[in-house]
Amino acid sequence: MRLPPWTGILSRSVAAILGGYLLASLVAACCALGLALPRAEAVMTGAMLAFAVQAGAVVYVFAVRSVWRAWAGLALPAALLGGLLWLLQFGGAA
Repeated sequence: MRLPPWTGILSRSVAAILGGYLLASLVAACCALGLALPRAEAVMTGAMLAFAVQAGAVVYVFAVRSVWRAWAGLALPAALLGGLLWLLQFGGAA
C-alpha cells in the first residue's frame, strides 16, 4: 500500500517542529549546565545557540532524501544530548 505524498510532508513538518524544538531545548539545557561560564552567560549562550539549532533542524529535515533519515537525523543527536544532559545532572552526584 502506497501512502499519499502529503503524508511525507506532514511527517517532515512534525519532525521539524517537534524534533527541532526537542533538539534545541536539549542544546540549551546542556549549555546551561555544562559550559564553564557564569550561570547567566551559560544560559544566554544556550538560548541563542538553540535558535540556530532549531533553524538548522528545519533545513535538515527538508533537505534529506527520506523521511526516515530526517527522523533519524534528529533522534540520534537528541539521544546523545539527552545522555549528556543526564550525565551533567546526575553524573557528579555519586
